[in-house]
Amino acid sequence: MNSNSAASVAVEPESSIARAAMAEIEHPLLSSGELALFARFGRPRQVAAGEMLFRRGESGGSMFVIIAGIVDMDFGEDLTIKYLGPGEFFGEMGLLIDGHRRNADARASTDLALLELGQGDFQQMVEHAPAQATLFLRRTIMRVVSSEQALMRQLRRRNHDLEAALDNLYCTSHLLSHTEELVRTDELTGLHNRRGLALYLQECRHLGAELPQGLLLIDCDCFKRVNDQHGHLAGDQVLQAVAEILRAVVPCDGLACRLGGDEFCLLLPVADRHTLEHTAGAILQSVKALLEQPQPVPRICPVSIGLCLLDPDQDWSDWYAHADNALYEAKRLGGNRPQWPPGLAAAS
Repeated sequence: MNSNSAASVAVEPESSIARAAMAEIEHPLLSSGELALFARFGRPRQVAAGEMLFRRGESGGSMFVIIAGIVDMDFGEDLTIKYLGPGEFFGEMGLLIDGHRRNADARASTDLALLELGQGDFQQMVEHAPAQATLFLRRTIMRVVSSEQALMRQLRRRNHDLEAALDNLYCTSHLLSHTEELVRTDELTGLHNRRGLALYLQECRHLGAELPQGLLLIDCDCFKRVNDQHGHLAGDQVLQAVAEILRAVVPCDGLACRLGGDEFCLLLPVADRHTLEHTAGAILQSVKALLEQPQPVPRICPVSIGLCLLDPDQDWSDWYAHADNALYEAKRLGGNRPQWPPGLAAAS
């Protein structure tokens, strides 16, 4: 036999022993020899079903080996409960680290027969059987690493589930916001509708925000003639053109609204007589500019505007009544003009 052959023969038993040792370390149950060793140095203990052996966060200095029965280990935080049976052990970190805090609740699912080893008991076992104790410690380390890896996998799954839940929540929130916006918005013009106006005023009152100070009520002159002579499509285009003008003049914290038909309104958050008249003038100038362009089919029609300063102690119906009186007066005077309620037109 040459030296290479001898070496291969020598190595193979050594490798087989190593593989056997590793298999023993990775096996989740104590061997019969280990159980006998633990029984020699551990103290027998009987535990009734439902009894807590220790709680998460408690300081522990002993470990347990299950002879008979089932123990459940609850790691909290919605993590999976782990069930241990005969031949398995737990709490071993209490032997290795002084003042170790338990990382789970250990409860007897059934009546238990246990072996309990304190730090002194384990030290005697190490002195009596150092080789077996070394294998057990290696097993313990591998269990800790394996448990941490399993925990990390579980946490990653939870994070993935959480991210998916947040994505679903975002999508749902987006859909709700979009639906709410549709409920508030006039489909033809994109302005707020009556419901949007009501919600806006309701939110101002409930949130303690300042109510608007000025109202312009806008109505198209001769709009019925446009519909009758050129059809409803032309009428819709006129309404959209009016909406564009209102959208251009309303301040960012104001509100432009289509109340229905050919009637619109603007709410200005901060307004006085001059501000309302200036805004009404800008609307009329824009309308005039469009009217002066060639229009085989009407793109716009003249508008009448009722102006009203608002009393915060009154509600929408009062505000609307005042502005509507002004609008009626503008119509009576020929339309295509701004107008204050009767009696206020000459006010300074």
